[in-house]
Amino acid sequence: MKLWQKDKASLKQVEEFTVGKDREMDMYLAAFDVLGSLAHIEMLESVGLLTKDELSQLQTELRSIYRQIQKGEFELQDNVEDIHSQVELLLTQKLGDTGKKIHSARSRNDQVLVDIKLFLRNEVEELVKVIQPFFELLQSQSEKYKDHLLPGYTHLQLAMPSSFGLWFGAYAESLVDDVITIKAAYDVVNKNPLGSAAGYGSSFPINRTLTTQLLGFEDLNFNVVYAQMGRGKAERITAQALANVADTLAKLSMDACLYLNQNFGFISFPAELTTGSSIMPHKKNPDVFELIRSHCNRIKALPNEIMLMTTNLPSGYHRDLQLLKEHLFPAFKTLKDCIEMAGLMLSGIEIKKDILADEKYKYLFSVEEVNKLVNSGIPFRDAYKKIGLDIEAGKFTYDNVVSHSHEGSIGNLCTEEIKKQMQKVINSFPFTSVQQAITSLLK
Repeated sequence: MKLWQKDKASLKQVEEFTVGKDREMDMYLAAFDVLGSLAHIEMLESVGLLTKDELSQLQTELRSIYRQIQKGEFELQDNVEDIHSQVELLLTQKLGDTGKKIHSARSRNDQVLVDIKLFLRNEVEELVKVIQPFFELLQSQSEKYKDHLLPGYTHLQLAMPSSFGLWFGAYAESLVDDVITIKAAYDVVNKNPLGSAAGYGSSFPINRTLTTQLLGFEDLNFNVVYAQMGRGKAERITAQALANVADTLAKLSMDACLYLNQNFGFISFPAELTTGSSIMPHKKNPDVFELIRSHCNRIKALPNEIMLMTTNLPSGYHRDLQLLKEHLFPAFKTLKDCIEMAGLMLSGIEIKKDILADEKYKYLFSVEEVNKLVNSGIPFRDAYKKIGLDIEAGKFTYDNVVSHSHEGSIGNLCTEEIKKQMQKVINSFPFTSVQQAITSLLK
């Protein structure tokens, strides 16, 4: 059922195809649709398009609908096209003609635009809150195992000594940059498109600055055409931020799978964190990390999917954009689940001691021996040549003591400095002011 339908309905097959999974995806937006409407009606009253009494009635009913959504008691009726129509229908059933006034100076286009912006903004906040404890775990494990050496590789060939302190710390710092890109995405979605209507504005004297303030947005998408063009762009930029986090997790998971392999044998996990084999009794498989790796690789593909789905679209709204929700919305939960599972695994990790005592790792220390000669006054090129010839002649001798003191090295992890970087970017999110705005709308 379409509230805006005139005298003829679309063919049933057309209706089903064009709706697709959109009703299912709309449930992600339900609470945010109500919030957008609460801001919109307050603005309508301020410009004389609603009376104070009408505003009060609408606010009461919208807040009631919001509570139903929060309790999981809200449903999208089978014969109702979308979330926007469902909310308006409920208001009309309860308040009569007053409910029909809610759509003045608004299109479903800017309605879904603001819903998506509010949804993405909220999901980004939730993602950051999940990343924080994972970051702290990585830092804690970095300090705990800073003296446990392991091989460092380039081209998957033995290179130089590393440590579990460096390994854990590297992924912690990677998350700092990931959160910086998340903040950039947040800044894009934290702009208000409401009031752009179908992408060309409205002849009503609406106050877009007011709805911006009421919804806690940082600023407006000013140009009404660009507000519409922002759909697809906001999703792609957000997807790229998710992909960055996913890339960090996928790489960590691959490392864990390698390090657990018996040919490496650097780490192990309690039996309850691994899976066995139906035929091989010795197996302890890293299924969790393998699934994290695969889930995250799918998320890494999201920006490209969205890019291709929006390729060659001219300005204005197009139904193509509807499909973006199906790809992006579920990715937030998947990524948060992956982060939490990675945290569970790494909190139970067991680190093998004295890995580098094995003679097969002796050439890891070749650079250390070169540096010793340099410190004794021999030019680097000559020192390098001497150690290289000793290795070829089977005369290489080494000391397995590693003495690195510069910033970010084995002996100076700079854990606190990295922590400060993360805190700085997290503090830059206006989560508190946004929550205050939303709380005020719901009073």
